[in-house]
Amino acid sequence: MKEYIYLACPFMTLITCQVIKFGAESWMAKELKWGRLFNGSGGMPSSHTSFTFSLTWLIGLRLGFDTPLFAVALVFSIIVGYDAMGLRRESGRQAAAINQIFDEVFSKNAETGMLHLKEQVGHKPLEVFVGALLGISMALLFSHI
Repeated sequence: MKEYIYLACPFMTLITCQVIKFGAESWMAKELKWGRLFNGSGGMPSSHTSFTFSLTWLIGLRLGFDTPLFAVALVFSIIVGYDAMGLRRESGRQAAAINQIFDEVFSKNAETGMLHLKEQVGHKPLEVFVGALLGISMALLFSHI
């Protein structure tokens, strides 16, 4: 497994993140939300951020925080987190507005063939921060393997 640690860590982090989302959202809804296991967009914690930060931190822990590879990975992870809070969050707001317009223009009984746009695609800053913490925690765990 050591030869695949730079792949195993991010993917195990992603799976862990999705299981956390599934558990939390199922508990709050008091019913199992199976679709959440495969849908990574939006919610607490940010799976995109945890995915990238786990790899970044593992690179830092194993190869050094002063290496060019760590610097590149860190910049990439910051861009992913920033994008999750900015552009992707705005896309979710736009989807909500489009869905509302669609509902107002077309009656609910009309057969248009159009589906509602997904509204939960971005993250709040806390969701990105917790995603980064999850990624760092998983990297710390994997660095001892």
